Amino acid sequence: MAIYVREAGFGATPCVTRARSALSFGFAMTTQTIRFYRQGSVHEVAGVPASRTVLQHLREDLHCTGTKEGCAEGDCGACTVVIGELDARGALALKAVNACIQFLPTLDGKALFTVEDLRAADGTLHPVQQAMVDCHGSQCGFCTPGFVMSMWALYENQPAAAGLPTRDEINTALSGNLCRCTGYRPIVDAAQKMFDYAQYPRVTLERHAVETALRELQRKDTFEYRAPDARGAAFGAPAFYAPVTLEAFARLREQHPQARLVAGSTDVGLWVTKQFRDLGDILYIGNVRELKSIERDAQTLTIGAAVTLEDAYAALAADYPELAELWTRFASLPIRNAGTLGGNVANGSPIGDSMPALLALSAEVVLRHGTKTRTLPLDAFYLGYQKTALAAGEFVAALRVPRPAGNLRFRTYKVSKRYDQDISAVCAAFALHLADDGSIGAASVAFGGMAATPKRAAQTEAALNGAPWNEATVRQAMSALAADFQPLTDMRASSAYRLKVARNLLWRFHLETRDDAPLALFDVNVFAFEAGAPEAIAKEPS
Repeated sequence: MAIYVREAGFGATPCVTRARSALSFGFAMTTQTIRFYRQGSVHEVAGVPASRTVLQHLREDLHCTGTKEGCAEGDCGACTVVIGELDARGALALKAVNACIQFLPTLDGKALFTVEDLRAADGTLHPVQQAMVDCHGSQCGFCTPGFVMSMWALYENQPAAAGLPTRDEINTALSGNLCRCTGYRPIVDAAQKMFDYAQYPRVTLERHAVETALRELQRKDTFEYRAPDARGAAFGAPAFYAPVTLEAFARLREQHPQARLVAGSTDVGLWVTKQFRDLGDILYIGNVRELKSIERDAQTLTIGAAVTLEDAYAALAADYPELAELWTRFASLPIRNAGTLGGNVANGSPIGDSMPALLALSAEVVLRHGTKTRTLPLDAFYLGYQKTALAAGEFVAALRVPRPAGNLRFRTYKVSKRYDQDISAVCAAFALHLADDGSIGAASVAFGGMAATPKRAAQTEAALNGAPWNEATVRQAMSALAADFQPLTDMRASSAYRLKVARNLLWRFHLETRDDAPLALFDVNVFAFEAGAPEAIAKEPS
């Protein structure tokens, strides 16, 4: 493999600096190099495959081995790094992500921070590192760099005026990091103690210098990158296209309808690291400014297809606070920092946790082909197992979600073997619009994990519509679920279990939202409880 790496700019010494002319390998680069800010310099890379991961580049090309490889699928967090980019206001935004599934060209125009960057030039440890030492937060040490980077992102993103992060905020920041020997208590202790040192609040990152460098690195038009093929020729090799405008993205999608669309690569990345698939041409959506917007009017919340899951769920939860638990249980923070809501919807997975809630809220998907757009109800978008209504050259541009109106009762539930970072056995969403007389004016019931696609439960909705919201109606609707779904049996759950759980979740929804003595969260959720009150689980009626 031919590599061309060049450090330029601010004079800091990277782990390994290589300065090789591409011509020395017998080919001339005809496309742009990958440019990103690292260790005080502009780092340029060419000659590597477009699907090469950030982790591979760090460990194999630069020999920066502080970042570890564990699962190579974004689950364990050993490879956690922090990516910096300019937000809509032009300020530096830092996000922890998994280096093992991030493709190297997606770093173009951004900044990369790894565990090697934290220690001061005189050898002084960063407060995050010192806290891990003082709290005995490391044993074998394999997971430690990933934890440290997740904690560093929390440290840098915590405004001094906001005070210390809560235990829940710390748990969320560490949700993507697994420890197999130390145990989490001393690591959480370190995440609290790192703010106690005299250095806090200190400026640990020269934000102005990074922001200045990123402004200089910003592309004004499409970034195109090609690595040479096995014959050393760039012509005809797979390309990585990263347009910055919606018009350019739509035009490239028309010209390359077979190109693989990539946003956060939280799914596609595994095709490379686990299945060793050749992706061909890649069309990257993550730099398109118009698709990274979130807009509200009186009736609709519109979320662009390139908005990250973390930002999308924050916007959704502002209108629907009932989504708060699903938000924190949707994968881990590093995955939510990279993946997009548009990608989750377009992927069409039958177990995608976003879709049941969006289906229950009657969301619409905005599709674009060239200069033309069309809008579909989300429940008409899925045609079969991982098959959607997208035509060749068409792409998801945005999601439109109605804003809360009327007497709405809404809940989402996720059932999985683990509370954090697990694939759902069943994911359910229920939305009822109650009329003035207490009857159900309109019911929307949707499930993931119960069929080949995320799907609304038509027979169950029919049993609810027009009926009073009482126990008798719920019992009838629970029976109707068997007509809507014949779920499969797999390693996560049996068919009978899934159907039983689906019925019980509808019963729980009734317990939480009935007019007569609705139960509080701590009465129906084993993970939530009031101070001094024991946990309790909702029971299905006998």
